[in-house]
Amino acid sequence: MNPYWETLERFSFGDSTEMADRLLAYVLAGAKRATCWSVADGQQTHVGKQMVVLNGSGKPRAIVQTLELEQRRFCDVDLQFAIDEGEGDETLEDWRRGHRGYFERNGGFDPEMMLWCERFRLIDVIGD
Repeated sequence: MNPYWETLERFSFGDSTEMADRLLAYVLAGAKRATCWSVADGQQTHVGKQMVVLNGSGKPRAIVQTLELEQRRFCDVDLQFAIDEGEGDETLEDWRRGHRGYFERNGGFDPEMMLWCERFRLIDVIGD
């Protein structure tokens, strides 16, 4: 019998193997409980949805569940959300700098751009 999670949608964080592994490590450590992406990339989840997080090599490592999902402009993201992203940003300026670079690499950046802002919880760890 296959584990239930094998039928769940899969994704990895970030835009590189290194970033996927680093952000997954934050999730597994309990530090990362939020993420965001451009509204232009579509609504990728909904409240209650469970998904499998892959590491940089594409191996399933965790199951997360969406707790909250809302749209807001990049310039309106607050410090609490930045902290909940758990990526080590200690100031809103750090978060904005890092995320601006990400969005510039992945389709463009505008301080007024709309984001999907998701809070999630770690449901389970898969593998070692």
